[in-house]
Amino acid sequence: MKKNYRIVFAAMLLIGESHISKAQTPVLSNISGNFEVNGQIYKADSAIEAPEVPEKFLNNAFLNLNYVNGNFKAGLRYEEYLGPLLGFDDRYRGSGITYRYAQYSVDQIDVTVGNIYEQFGNGLIFRSYEERALGIDNSLDGIRVGFKPLNGIYLKGIVGRQRDFFSLGAGIVRGIDGDLQLNDLLPSMKDAKLRLGIGGSFVSKYQKDDDPIRILPENVGSYAGRINLNAGKFSLNTEYAYKINDPSVGNGFIYKNGEALYLNMSYATKGFGTTVTGKRIDNMNFRSDRNATVNSLMINYLPAISKQYSYRLSTLYPYSTQPNGEMGVAGEMFYNFAPNKPLGGKYGTKLSIGASAVNNIDTTGAGNDTLGYTSDFLRIGNEIYYEDIYVELTKKISKKVKLIASHIYQVYNKNVVEGEIGFDIIHANISVIDLTYKFNNKHSVRGELQHLYTKQERKNWAMGLLEYSISPNWSFTVFDEYNYGNDNKDLRIHYYNASMAYTKDATRISLGYVRQRAGLLCVGGVCRFVPASNGWNISITSRF
Repeated sequence: MKKNYRIVFAAMLLIGESHISKAQTPVLSNISGNFEVNGQIYKADSAIEAPEVPEKFLNNAFLNLNYVNGNFKAGLRYEEYLGPLLGFDDRYRGSGITYRYAQYSVDQIDVTVGNIYEQFGNGLIFRSYEERALGIDNSLDGIRVGFKPLNGIYLKGIVGRQRDFFSLGAGIVRGIDGDLQLNDLLPSMKDAKLRLGIGGSFVSKYQKDDDPIRILPENVGSYAGRINLNAGKFSLNTEYAYKINDPSVGNGFIYKNGEALYLNMSYATKGFGTTVTGKRIDNMNFRSDRNATVNSLMINYLPAISKQYSYRLSTLYPYSTQPNGEMGVAGEMFYNFAPNKPLGGKYGTKLSIGASAVNNIDTTGAGNDTLGYTSDFLRIGNEIYYEDIYVELTKKISKKVKLIASHIYQVYNKNVVEGEIGFDIIHANISVIDLTYKFNNKHSVRGELQHLYTKQERKNWAMGLLEYSISPNWSFTVFDEYNYGNDNKDLRIHYYNASMAYTKDATRISLGYVRQRAGLLCVGGVCRFVPASNGWNISITSRF
C-alpha cells in the first residue's frame, strides 16, 4: 500500500497516547500480534501433472501487529508472497503493508478508519472478510461508524473501496445497517422468553461506465431485511435481499434484478438438536468491479447450506455456491444416547444424520441479450447441482478408545461446480473409520481408513492415515490417498504425505512432504482451485 498509510498509522498512535495523557487516566497499553509463514519446495511430477516451478521455493507470509490503549485500538499487517504458493492468484506476488486500521470508541460512538472487516446480517448484500486458505481478503479501505443511540438500537455505516491484491478496486462501496433488539429496547420484554430482533441494510456500489457499447448503471443499489427470533428451545433466522440490475462479466452482462432468501430454523434440547436451512439465490453476483472474476472484489457472501466435510475423501467433491442461480434445502439432526442406557453404552453415543439438495432455479427466456431470463420464485429447476446424505456415529468405547464412523452419499455436478464440459453426474459413496487410542495422558495414536466408491470419473479411492501425538509438543502424521480404481492404469497413483509438527507455548513449526492431488478447496461454499504439486513444505505460526 502507499507509504502515507504508514504515516497515518503512526499519527493515530500518537493521537491515542496524547488523548490518554491529557485525560491523565492511567490506562495500560498492550501490543500483541501473530506471525505465519507457509512455504513449499516444488518438484515437477508428470504423473500427477505437477508443473515445474522456476523459483523452486514459494511462500506466503504474514505479520499482524495490534495496539490497544484504553478506548483506542490500531493495527497493521505486513504480507509477503515471493512468489505466492501454487493455487493463489499471481497478482498477490510482492510484499507490503496491506492492512492497517485505527479505531476509537467512546460512549455510543465507534469510529474506524483504514481497512475494515464487517458484515451486515448474514452477508447477503455485504461482507468484508479474510479467508487466508482461499486467498480472499476483500477488506474495505475507508471509514466505518457505529452508533448506539438507545439500548437495543445499533446503527452502522461504511464507505470505501475494496482491497484488490496490492491495490484497490475501481468501485466505491457505501452501506448502512440497522439492528433493533426489542427485548433490550422495551423494558416490558426484558425478561421475556421470546427474544426478537429485526434488522435492515442498504448497500450501493459506484463504478464509472466506460463501456463503449453498452449503457451500464453506474450506481447499483441493494437492500435486505432480516428477522431473528428465539423462543426457548426454538430459533429462527431469516433474511431477504434484493439487488437492482447489475450487468457484469459474472452474469453475462444481463440487465436483470437479483434476489436472495436465506432461512435457518433450529430446535435444541438436552441430548437432541435439529436444524433446517433453505435458500434461493437468483443473479446475486455482486462485486465492486463489474469486470472482476473468481474470488476478487466480492461485496456480498452467499452462505452454503450443505455440510462442510473435513475428511479428505469426503472433500473430493465439495460444493461451491452458484451466485447466478440455485435453490436448495438442508437438514441436520443429532441425538445423544445417554451413558448406561440402551445404545448409549458405558460412555454414551452420539448419532448425527443430515442431508442437503441443491438444484438450479426454474427459468424461461434464457438467452435474451438484455433481461437474460425470468424466473418463478417458488419453482425449483430440474438440474441437480449437488446432493448429499450422511450418517455419523461418535462413541467412546473405553477410557482409552474413541471411535468415529461415518458414511456419506454425494451427487455432484462437475460441469456446473467446476465449470467443466462433458462430465456425467458423479454419484459417490464414502465410508470413514476414525479410531483414537490413548496410551496415557501424553501419548496417543489415531488412525483413519477411508474409501470412496463411484462409477464415474476417476472411479475408486482408498485412503489410510496414522497420527502419533506426544502431548503437548510433538505430532507425527503419514497418510496415502490411492486412486486404485482409475480406468487408466498409469493414473492409479499414490498421493503420499508425511509431516511432523512441534508446538511450544504459542509457536508451532511443521515440516512435511506432500504429493497433492489437484482439486477444489472450499470454505463455506467459496472455493479456489488447488493444482497438483510435489515437494517439501514448512509452516511456522506464532502469537505474542
